[in-house]
Amino acid sequence: MENYTTDQRRPPLLADQPVGQLPGFAVLSGAESYHAALAAIAADQVAELPPTAAAQVDIEQAFVNDLFLLAPVGYFVLGLDATILQMNVSGAGLLGVPRVNPERLTLRHFVAPRFLDDFDRFVRAAFNEALPQHCDLQLVRGPDAHQPGVPVRLRACADRSGQALRVQLEPAEGKLAALERSEERFRRIVHCAEEGIWEIDANARTSFVNPKMAQLLGYTIEDMLDQPLVAFMDDEGRAILEHNIASRQRRGGEAERHEFKFLRRDGSELWVTLATNPIFDAGGAYLGALALVSDITDSRASAELIWQQANFDTLTALPNRHMFQDRLGQEVKKARREGTLLALLFIDLDGFKQVNDTLGHGQGDALLVEAARRIVGCVRATDTVARLGGDEFTVILTGLESMNGVERIAQSIVSRLQAPFALQAANPVVSASIGISVFPADAVSPEDLVRNADQAMYAAKQNRRCRYSYFTADLQQAAQARQQVTLDLRVALAHDQLELHYQPIVNLRTGSIERAEALLRWRHPQRGLLAPGDFLPFAESGGLMMEIGDWVFRQAARQARQWQDEIGAGFQVGINQSSAQFRGDAALYAGWLGYAAELGLAPRSLVIEITERVLLDKATQVADRLRELREMGVQVALDNFGTGYSSLAHLKHFGIDLLKLDHSFIQHLASDSGDLAMCEALILMAHRLGLRVVAEGVETVAQRHLLELAGCDFAQGYVYAQPMAAPELTALAQRGLWHELSAGAAAIPRVPG
Repeated sequence: MENYTTDQRRPPLLADQPVGQLPGFAVLSGAESYHAALAAIAADQVAELPPTAAAQVDIEQAFVNDLFLLAPVGYFVLGLDATILQMNVSGAGLLGVPRVNPERLTLRHFVAPRFLDDFDRFVRAAFNEALPQHCDLQLVRGPDAHQPGVPVRLRACADRSGQALRVQLEPAEGKLAALERSEERFRRIVHCAEEGIWEIDANARTSFVNPKMAQLLGYTIEDMLDQPLVAFMDDEGRAILEHNIASRQRRGGEAERHEFKFLRRDGSELWVTLATNPIFDAGGAYLGALALVSDITDSRASAELIWQQANFDTLTALPNRHMFQDRLGQEVKKARREGTLLALLFIDLDGFKQVNDTLGHGQGDALLVEAARRIVGCVRATDTVARLGGDEFTVILTGLESMNGVERIAQSIVSRLQAPFALQAANPVVSASIGISVFPADAVSPEDLVRNADQAMYAAKQNRRCRYSYFTADLQQAAQARQQVTLDLRVALAHDQLELHYQPIVNLRTGSIERAEALLRWRHPQRGLLAPGDFLPFAESGGLMMEIGDWVFRQAARQARQWQDEIGAGFQVGINQSSAQFRGDAALYAGWLGYAAELGLAPRSLVIEITERVLLDKATQVADRLRELREMGVQVALDNFGTGYSSLAHLKHFGIDLLKLDHSFIQHLASDSGDLAMCEALILMAHRLGLRVVAEGVETVAQRHLLELAGCDFAQGYVYAQPMAAPELTALAQRGLWHELSAGAAAIPRVPG
């Protein structure tokens, strides 16, 4: 009866390893056939390893191979003639020969004579069959074949090269004692190891850690057992780990090496490398993973320090010249790809050398740190501020659609740097000269942008310090014109050249004027009466929007108080508010509330009108500011409704009180038009949400009549009156509108609002 059978179970781990010399196994020397067998094994190893695995095999498998070397069962690699090519410590001990096998003995030499036929059939089957084979027989210890045999079980499968046989040998008797010795040896190795050992189950929960691993994290072993691995990681580490676990289960049994950041019990960071090997059951199902954990916190901190020193200025913590050049190159590529503008500001501090010479380098450094902080405070989080060295700074402004934002930032930097610096020894004052170059108008390469901005900076310094200058002559001329308008606006504020005109808003049910929209005008000494579009963009780039907005509010509040006395107690005045005004100091609104209280004016008498563009401006605190205004009692109207794409989602979120339908819905209004259906739908929706509706741009009696039928609440437009001075609106409201309508007020020519 044959004593060997086919083993249907998963082959032992050794059989799954790449063929070749494993750490801990002795390689025999000898004749050509002997060397040929080893060469075939080595060649198979190279063929089977993936490109990256060959470089990592020693690192990734050293731990596992050492366990094979010390395993309680014998492991052998046999040649075609059953010559022992490699063996581990237990295998050599079972046979009673040195692991180097200098006599090149065959394993058959140690088989009891009555089992030789079984052994031969077992070897042939192992070489010829795809499935692992096993055989029960007796071995004799040493070369004396007459000694009593020791019962053993052999398991074997052919190597991938077909030139060698992998054999596992277990004593059939006394196995428990061997396992106990092995466990004790394993316990000593694991508990004395200077590396952390961490085992997790299929659910990534801790099933085993050694003392070193617990010590690295500051826990006891008991505290860590059954805890999920992610409990010891921050959000970033958890996301990476979960991705890797899912990826590993898809790929199968690949050893991997990763860097992770753990959190110690005291909250400090522990950076480690995890050399992980997945664990599978006999059916190939994933059971978990075993990881060898190495502490790299100190080496990583050193690497980060080196990187920080190579890319950031040690004094100001801003990007240095190296990082600036890299960022500029990347942003130029992005601007070219997306078709947007990019502006480079080259900043030089005027008068810094004098501070350094008179107050000393320590005070000069303190001034540079404060100057860096002020510059950063003038730009967006997405922009880059860098220090090139000395008193030279640069700013990369990205994703621009127009030049207005560039000028506003440049002017803000100039203004902020003009303020005195509070140093220990004195309060010196310096200024800044700024050169500006623009991609793609001035240059298309990073190097040319820097050179042009540098030249523009020197032009600014030579002409007049504390200013900014463009590289391109045309842009510089336009900037000078805008600067002049800004200067003129400051004069206008001081000399009462600004004024408010008002367009009446009519209650469609009663026909009476109950509201008015305040519209800003500038009575320029040379250019005459200017509409907002002629000067407000310059006010924004020149940083005057808050001053103008405050002036408009106070003027409108006084007029609302007067109209409530003359026209009706519920009269309301609408005031337009821009994104730039929402960026201002929230304390301004508290001042408005106090001023309204002084006038005896209820805050709901004033309506802040904003556009959809303001709602979509991510750089402003729109929601917070609107909430503050509504808490004060001020109402909010959404102007030009229907020209954007996200208004419906924002109506409730931002607490809107009134919708003002854009005139584009009204201008083609007819009884059978799609615009009428749209108006009716929008009015119905607004009413369902508790909002009232104002139709803008109503120019004919027919349009007014259709809006009445559609249920619209209010209307404004040239069918009633054009924007006018406050006394004219007072007179119009007191005598009524019917006379104007019959006289053809709709024919009044339009003036931009």
